[in-house]
Amino acid sequence: MVFARSDRPRLPTAIKILIAGGFGAGKTTMVGAVSETRPLRTEEVLTDRGVGVDDISGVTDKRTTTVAMDFGRITLDQQYVLYLFGTPGQERFWFVWDELAEGSLGAVVLADTRRLADCFPSIDYFERRGTPFVVAVNTFEGAPTYELDEVRLALQLSPSIPIVMCDARKRKSSRDVLITLVRHSAELRAAPVGG
Repeated sequence: MVFARSDRPRLPTAIKILIAGGFGAGKTTMVGAVSETRPLRTEEVLTDRGVGVDDISGVTDKRTTTVAMDFGRITLDQQYVLYLFGTPGQERFWFVWDELAEGSLGAVVLADTRRLADCFPSIDYFERRGTPFVVAVNTFEGAPTYELDEVRLALQLSPSIPIVMCDARKRKSSRDVLITLVRHSAELRAAPVGG
């Protein structure tokens, strides 16, 4: 069968998104919860070699860590397919961030209220690159709870940066965060230069 140019099925637009944040913030969990395919994970068991190198305070039950990236995919609708790249959270693996960030539409910075300061390196990184990002406060059982305005103030976020609550274990919650990022990025692209 021969298709006329206008009859050809339209392929969805591929969009690359990073999922970043501190060690143990829920990046691997979010990618796994929302991915429609079996996610690729590069997790390794935490060993005694990380003692004195990796700060596990607040996440002492954590047994594995991402050493390169997590990868998943979600189709938002017939127009868009999101390719998700979860970044490693520990400083010793940050050297891969530049490669992962290349060509991305934007990023989700996952915040853990048990270790809120761990967000600063991710926020600083995306601000320096001019990469659109949103902050998603991941809800953990027993973690301190704050109003979003309190988190915004603590992280010194501009009012223009979206901040939302989420549960990275739940597909719908994670999907809603991704939709917030896509909309935020589209709004920034549509804004007049200097505006």
